[in-house]
Amino acid sequence: PILWAAVEALTPLEPSFVSVTYGANGSRRDRTIRATRRIAASGGPLTVGHLTCVGQSKAELAEALAEYREAGVTNILAIRGDMPGGGEWTAHPDGLANATELVKFVKAEGEFCVGVAAFANPHETSNDPDLDAQILLDEVEAGAEFAITQLFFEGERYGELVSRMRGLGCEIPIIPGIMPVTNLAQIERFAELSGADLPASVVERLRSVGDDRAAVRHVGAEIASELSVTLLRGGAPGLHFFTQNRSTATREIV
Repeated sequence: PILWAAVEALTPLEPSFVSVTYGANGSRRDRTIRATRRIAASGGPLTVGHLTCVGQSKAELAEALAEYREAGVTNILAIRGDMPGGGEWTAHPDGLANATELVKFVKAEGEFCVGVAAFANPHETSNDPDLDAQILLDEVEAGAEFAITQLFFEGERYGELVSRMRGLGCEIPIIPGIMPVTNLAQIERFAELSGADLPASVVERLRSVGDDRAAVRHVGAEIASELSVTLLRGGAPGLHFFTQNRSTATREIV
């Protein structure tokens, strides 16, 4: 019910697309495919299917793609994903080793438009922006046609990523990922997801309103709005909001 309420509330804003993730660790795949099919069938926004390598054989990946295709979903966001519990990455014995292989696999399965992840803050496993750039370039050469960044809070990080990729001759759209902070408990979780601590200025602004939940959400939306304006003025092709199945903060930002 929460998901459908969010979709209905956000559809009037005319988003270019929506995507339903099933967790970086591959959890809830079946539920997510059902949800994606329902949104695609509803006549709502263009729907992007989600796919990871985690815990899935090539046969299972092909089955998921067949289900997406059957639902009329021909745009796929392909990411490697992380192991459940954050353990060391291990490929499925009959699966794929990384996102580059996944992009090649999806393109070989049919006429899909494939997007991948990008990192404004260096990926926490290597902390090497040049390696991140080379991996993204490999994914583009494998057939990826757009990228969406992981969440971040400093506009200059996005600019550095785009400049780095353009310097390598990579011209695909790189869409910045925006996630508004809606409660104080998210702060540590955000650092875990983005590979970097929240900037001190962001934490200070959020904590300044104390435990007032509505005020925290409002400040989080203000911070995300300021970042969004900076990114759009800097030439970003659009914005991708991580809504967490909610709509209020995203509607406030827009």
